[in-house]
Amino acid sequence: MKTLVICSGGLDSVSLAHIVAAEHRLTRLVSFDYGQRHRKELDFAAAAAKRLGVPHHLIDMRTVGAALTGSALTDDIDVPDGHYAEETMRITVVPNRNAIMLAIGFGVGAANGDDAVATAVHGGDHFIYPDCRPAFTQAFDAMQRMALDGYADLRLYTPFVERSKADIVAEGAKHGTPFAETWSCYKGAEVHCGRCGTCVERREAFHLAGVDDPTAYADPDFWAKAVADREAR
Repeated sequence: MKTLVICSGGLDSVSLAHIVAAEHRLTRLVSFDYGQRHRKELDFAAAAAKRLGVPHHLIDMRTVGAALTGSALTDDIDVPDGHYAEETMRITVVPNRNAIMLAIGFGVGAANGDDAVATAVHGGDHFIYPDCRPAFTQAFDAMQRMALDGYADLRLYTPFVERSKADIVAEGAKHGTPFAETWSCYKGAEVHCGRCGTCVERREAFHLAGVDDPTAYADPDFWAKAVADREAR
């Protein structure tokens, strides 16, 4: 299965790229600059493409991203600390982001003769992001089949949509993902902050998967408190 991977440079998508390279035929990585708070993650996506020996398509979506206002990832709004499943994390939603990116990914895949577009959405995203839920991915796959009917036959490949981030860590470890060469933190400082939702989720996933976390965090112990606070509610 010739497969394009949507790759942000984060733990999930880089792990998926390594898994696809081992289990299918990885053809390319596609990333997006939508004017996000920092570009560090895109450097990690480019490095992953080079490491895996495939082209890296970086799509300039900054003018589109500028219109998707109201998110802590695109506006001058503080990124909240805490567990990913907290209500406060809704401020990190970029409206329709995945739908827009996947539509472009399907266009790139169709133009290049790919069989599938893979994305690393997972069960932990469901609470916050509507365009990461199974109902969305199923509907989007059906829509794209109609959009490309008679021109190309691509499927949406979402192996983790019903699974956890810990599952991604476990599978990524099996396939040699260099986790230190991925970037998750929304704040984009010198090292991962350890306090934002995606840092807490990252650290928790390694713990649950029983895999050593090579990530340097500015606050390496905050995650445990955030998880405990969440479980106490």
